[in-house]
Amino acid sequence: MNPDIPLQLLGGITAREFLRDYWQKKPLLIRQAIPDFQSPIDADELAGLALEEEVESRLVIEKGERPWELRRGPFAEDEFSKLPEREWTLLVQAVDQFVPEVSELLENFRFLPSWRIDDVMISYAAPGGSVGPHFDNYDVFLLQGHGKRHWQIGQMCDAESQLLEHADLRILADFQGTDEWTLEPGDMLYLPPRLAHCGVAVDECLTYSVGFRAPSAAEVLTHFTDFLSQFMSEEERYTDADAQPVSDPHQIQRDALDRLKGLLAEHMGDERLLLTWFGQFMTEPRYPELVVGPELAESELLDSLEQGAVLIRNPSARLAWSEVDDDLLLFASGQSRLLPGHLRELLKMICAADALHIDNLGQWLADDDGRNLLCELVKQGSLGFADE
Repeated sequence: MNPDIPLQLLGGITAREFLRDYWQKKPLLIRQAIPDFQSPIDADELAGLALEEEVESRLVIEKGERPWELRRGPFAEDEFSKLPEREWTLLVQAVDQFVPEVSELLENFRFLPSWRIDDVMISYAAPGGSVGPHFDNYDVFLLQGHGKRHWQIGQMCDAESQLLEHADLRILADFQGTDEWTLEPGDMLYLPPRLAHCGVAVDECLTYSVGFRAPSAAEVLTHFTDFLSQFMSEEERYTDADAQPVSDPHQIQRDALDRLKGLLAEHMGDERLLLTWFGQFMTEPRYPELVVGPELAESELLDSLEQGAVLIRNPSARLAWSEVDDDLLLFASGQSRLLPGHLRELLKMICAADALHIDNLGQWLADDDGRNLLCELVKQGSLGFADE
């Protein structure tokens, strides 16, 4: 994608201008980001997903058994018939992993790294429905899919922002509205992290939320150090062979701190390990139980492809790649694999292509490394046969 071509999705500005002026800086309202948008899923279909065990869903009822009552799915079918006529919201996570037409919407956002995209959440709201004024710690694009929703934005927030006392929802106690708009189908609002916002359904409506992965510093440190510990032996410890006599045995001297910093820096500064961890972490699937493949021999894979089989990406899988010196690293659903540099174009195709088949795989099926990689990805579950 050319970053200097104006995009309808961004209101006629280029991707470069959007990233420079708005991304993680300030909101942007885009009228008819997707002109004449028709939601590929309706309210009944969304409710149907919320009945399924493997789908993450929530109901927020503003005036339920208690203020802002939260219920978690899966739900029984008759539960929806008992809801009030107004002021409730159904939220369903990762709809892109279950409805291919919703997943296709993400093609509009390819000016951003695909490994940064978390999921597409869809909310249905009855008239007056809302989840209250709140803020997110990640970027989000709010695309109106059906009906109208009125949005207000407010102040920038942080960990000190006061919240209502609620066991499950982070609703702001003090929302200071500054701007407001009513969005209709095809309109979209971009919000940077920590910006307070509140959406209220004008009538029955569907809203698509494209959210982004943004691990906290605490997550990074915790997960990366856990990853590093796999490569350290028990014998590797704090040492002080250069120690000098001390005047006060109870004082921790500066030289001890310097040795400790050196011990940490030796491992924390290993860029190859950092890249390996980061790629694995950012491609971990939201639902690992949905990324499972069959036992398969390379000969079986070849036979299937020669007979017209088509491989597609598992909707729950995440793929990315990077360079390491003259080699390549492929990250697939939380795992990584070091590969020779000549597979670059194959990796790019595996990550980007809608389908893999005998015609576009061509020469790669005659390459031992390429053939083995395809087979391993099918066995892992990141790739699967289209008819399955």
